[in-house]
Amino acid sequence: MFRTDDGGRSWRSVGLAGRLIMAITASPVERDVVWAGTEPSEVWRSANAGTTWEPTSRLETLPSSSEWSFPPRPDTHHVRWIACHPLEPERFWVAIEAGALVSTIDGGRTWRDRVAGGPWDTHELAVHRNAPDTLRVSAGDGYFESDDAGATWRSPSTGLDVGYLRSVAIDPGQADVVVVSASFGPYSAYVAGRSDGRLYRRVTPERWERVRDGWPEPPNTIAPLLCAGAKAGELWAADERGVHRSDDGGNSWRRASGYSTSPQHLRGLALLL
Repeated sequence: MFRTDDGGRSWRSVGLAGRLIMAITASPVERDVVWAGTEPSEVWRSANAGTTWEPTSRLETLPSSSEWSFPPRPDTHHVRWIACHPLEPERFWVAIEAGALVSTIDGGRTWRDRVAGGPWDTHELAVHRNAPDTLRVSAGDGYFESDDAGATWRSPSTGLDVGYLRSVAIDPGQADVVVVSASFGPYSAYVAGRSDGRLYRRVTPERWERVRDGWPEPPNTIAPLLCAGAKAGELWAADERGVHRSDDGGNSWRRASGYSTSPQHLRGLALLL
């Protein structure tokens, strides 16, 4: 794990050496609290912005853990995503790739295992401050959402003509406006030059529509990474062409910047406010 205090001009190691870190997130509630996920699946907590780390309770004690497996490395699994509750500091959700979406309400001292009907291969989970118990999930097995913090799930998919979802973001100004990126499968979602990525926008509680204004038809781009911006309507996307911005909740897009060298593998997108 590395940290910068000067906007990325220099970096220093802050621990977890020798561990394969696959996910990291900062608490939106407690200053300097950071959560990290590793391969094999473990969650670590830092209360001092990464200076020291402590493990949470072992995820592999959960009953479903015997079924966890990451297809490219089937003898192992990892934490793909950590999503914090926007108001409760010890409550968060952890996506295991692949096999479970688990959660805690006590900072990882205890865990709730996956529930029936929930996502199996969660890639990302988004939650809105104004609807903190409503979860939106992009997964390898489709789109899922819950209105009770993950106790029960549904999977509205009308309008989604592909089933492999990579990323998800919610309009900061409207908790019911959701955008996802998708493709036919993992290979075409991630590999530049062999891609068929596309964007979809939630227009009613049960229906999705393809985003075409400012976004190319496949097969021109990978399934982009998405994140919410700072104000109502502001969303961001990143693919091999550059970074793109929407100011109308994902209905239309424009390129904000390109790259000096086109990246081959994009793993994360974060907005510095």
